[in-house]
Amino acid sequence: MSTKEIHGLFGDEEILLASAKELVSKGVHVKDVFSPFPIHGIDPVIGVPPTRLHIAGFIYGLVGMGLALFMFWFTLIMDWPMNIGGKPNFSLLQNLPAFIPVTFEMTVFCASHGMAVTYFMRNTIYPGKKSWNPDLRTTDDKFLIQIDLSENSMSAEEIEGILKSTGAEEITQK
Repeated sequence: MSTKEIHGLFGDEEILLASAKELVSKGVHVKDVFSPFPIHGIDPVIGVPPTRLHIAGFIYGLVGMGLALFMFWFTLIMDWPMNIGGKPNFSLLQNLPAFIPVTFEMTVFCASHGMAVTYFMRNTIYPGKKSWNPDLRTTDDKFLIQIDLSENSMSAEEIEGILKSTGAEEITQK
């Protein structure tokens, strides 16, 4: 067969969601869905695993907290101890309440920046990368289901029939 993908274009996200459920229930593997905004509930239907970005954010936050506490210990206790307002300068734990606001800010800073960099790296989003979208109407008001024929055992005609019966406005093969 000369075609490799089938694209089903929809005008409403609820119709697309129902179509994706119907396709998956008949054993069709949906490669991707393109839409102008996130569709609630589509990820578990098409088999997208949950993200682990929150785990990375927690680790980056711990790193930020550790860096802040190390900075306080090194600068105010080890390297240049100073008696400010009668506070003891020989113990980090006795001075910890004064360091909480800055420690919190450093934790948030490292977690947010680390998560952003991880997100960009994981999704291969970098400056100068050419974007790929099978139909530019999906950035405005249309919704698209992308089905790779090499990943499915059903024929293109059977998949097109399911798409037509579930309300696809336009079906193309590429």
